Amino acid sequence: MFASAPMEAAFLLARVLFGGTLAFMGLNHFMDVEGMAGYAEYKGLPAPTLSVLGSGAVLVLGGLSLIAGVFPAVGAAAIAVFLLVSAATMHDFWRMEGEEAQNEMTAFLKNVYGAGAALAFLAVASATWPYALNVGL
Repeated sequence: MFASAPMEAAFLLARVLFGGTLAFMGLNHFMDVEGMAGYAEYKGLPAPTLSVLGSGAVLVLGGLSLIAGVFPAVGAAAIAVFLLVSAATMHDFWRMEGEEAQNEMTAFLKNVYGAGAALAFLAVASATWPYALNVGL
């Protein structure tokens, strides 16, 4: 699937950038549980603290899964689902006005293109990944 060393290196870099960013975002969930739970409650999520902890775990584990190549299909699918659900529930720009609407639309669009990237990783999850542990489905 990866025909050259530059392609292998680019794919590794993509995994590190995407997975690392998501894992870092997940760590932020654990570092500011109270603040994020308050925002989740404001957005009407049930069990806001549990939602923050659960989504933090999905981001950390999913991101690390893609970096290491350990159960990448599970990690990529979990990330895609989380980002799409989060886009619709947390970043409802269509209900806002002014600058708040613009900020929520930007966050919504980031989640949508992130979900697209996760789906691309899911599409290649069954291949042997270069520089990866290649454990999983």
